[in-house]
Amino acid sequence: MKRDADRPNPFSERLLEILDHVEYRRVETSEDMEDVARIRFKAYQMADILPLKGSMLIDEVDFDSHAYVFGIYYDERLISTVRVHHVTPEHRVSSSASVFGREIDAFLDAGMSLIDPVRLAADPEVLRDMPAIPYLTLRVATMASEHFDVDRCLSLVKPQHAAFYKRVFDADTIVTPQKNCGSYKIDLTLLAARVRDIRSWLYRRFPFFDSEPYERRLMFGGPKELPFTPLTVRPTARRAHGAQMRLAPAARVDARLPRGGVRP
Repeated sequence: MKRDADRPNPFSERLLEILDHVEYRRVETSEDMEDVARIRFKAYQMADILPLKGSMLIDEVDFDSHAYVFGIYYDERLISTVRVHHVTPEHRVSSSASVFGREIDAFLDAGMSLIDPVRLAADPEVLRDMPAIPYLTLRVATMASEHFDVDRCLSLVKPQHAAFYKRVFDADTIVTPQKNCGSYKIDLTLLAARVRDIRSWLYRRFPFFDSEPYERRLMFGGPKELPFTPLTVRPTARRAHGAQMRLAPAARVDARLPRGGVRP
């Protein structure tokens, strides 16, 4: 039987099913930050990518006014974490800039704004059984990119991970792989996705990245938008995808893939 064109592909459907069990929590308490530090420690120890000292697990940038630290919970268990920076010409705090400052300044000097997702860490024990964790975690970056309406979303990654970001986000290489970068002491490369250009096809191809405006406000809203920080945020990807299918049927037929012909 021919699969309904409105249904996500099996990979995306599986991710949407996993999202039904996921909650996002903005980390603002010392207790939650300790849980994040434990996940970072286990992930960094497994990957051998950072000196395992306290200042490298929690630092002052975690508390910057434009930094947002999140824990991703599956059935109430913390499985991963990520820190996203909203980087602007007026507020240039950025982890990627500490490694590739000249390239980040070039974006900002041109008047661009950026999302810089870093400190992505997943519990190694859970990752073995749930390899989709990076998608669930990077969903935070796609939401931040749309909420703040930025020009680029950065990816500061090991060279062997660059193919993933090119395939999924059609990311451009900004800095080719460099050896022993900064305090990381590992090889790194810098990529950037043109988020406004890719958004429509990204959500059609990978609907689990999509979200409704109120979810993004709960995730990133400041005091003027939210009188309080919600304890948890439930994903709205399934509802957002359904709304997109109802509002833009023609776009599904005529949808074109980006330059590289991205495939899941």
